Amino acid sequence: MGFQKATRVKSKLRMALAGPSGSGKTLSALFLAFGITGDWSKIALIDTEHGRAKFYAERSDLGTGAFLYQEMCAPYAPDKYKQMVAEGAAAVGEGGVVIVDSFSHAWDNEGGVLDIKSAIAKQSGRNDYTAWNEAGQIQNNLVNSILSAPCHTIITLRTKMAYAMEENDRGKMVPVKLGLAPIQRENVEYEFDIVMNIGTDHQAMISKDTTFLDGWTGIVKPELGAQIRDWLDNGTEPEKCADCGMTIMQAGGRTVTEIATGTLKTYGRKLCFACACNAMKQRKEAANGGASTVSDGAGQPGQPVMANRT
Repeated sequence: MGFQKATRVKSKLRMALAGPSGSGKTLSALFLAFGITGDWSKIALIDTEHGRAKFYAERSDLGTGAFLYQEMCAPYAPDKYKQMVAEGAAAVGEGGVVIVDSFSHAWDNEGGVLDIKSAIAKQSGRNDYTAWNEAGQIQNNLVNSILSAPCHTIITLRTKMAYAMEENDRGKMVPVKLGLAPIQRENVEYEFDIVMNIGTDHQAMISKDTTFLDGWTGIVKPELGAQIRDWLDNGTEPEKCADCGMTIMQAGGRTVTEIATGTLKTYGRKLCFACACNAMKQRKEAANGGASTVSDGAGQPGQPVMANRT
């Protein structure tokens, strides 16, 4: 067939959310999924966390609705994951989202790939080294089945502290913390379009992105999912800050549209929230001849002026 001109086409999201216990991976995945679909019935969640995801269903305090749900119990076999993902994709349709919460169980929990590798190694004529060939193929097939689902997919990954042995100033080998690493096969995050790391303070940051997020950080809300959907479906380019060039994201309780149109009216250019704060500070200092408290005109220090706030 040969080379052909590459063009943007409508795509499905393949996203991974990684974080420690209590960071908000499940709720973040649900918010992103709702932003993508706009319909809670188009979200199917596979729960390996002993029913915890049901705590987030139909919560008026969180603004969540009734999503589709199926619990997965041990053993967490790859074939069971593939079957449930296929069932979820069929239930939500092409525009829906399947959430795998969590994908870590498929690796190191009962019936997962590490268990499968150990069982293979115990077979006659096999060992831990040769067992990895077959176990690795099972792992790759599982990942590929999720990536090829005919709908959007979001997986969550537990994280743990990773260590390495390094020589100290006394010449002794000592363990050194490298940071949090996903509980899954090494480099599995490379397979996904977006990888988001979420801390215990619920603040998320992008560690891998093939879209438009530009190193975005913040707390995940449905609007982020809607922006991602528009980019994947229509190639819609996001609003960019005139000062720093970064993508304008929701912040300070304001939507992207409110921030972009409000700063354009107030400052004559579209600004992200951080640059709007700086612009307001500079305007105040220029007017008063020195530092002053920044206010949004509504008695809220620290907020930039945005004329069209609703």
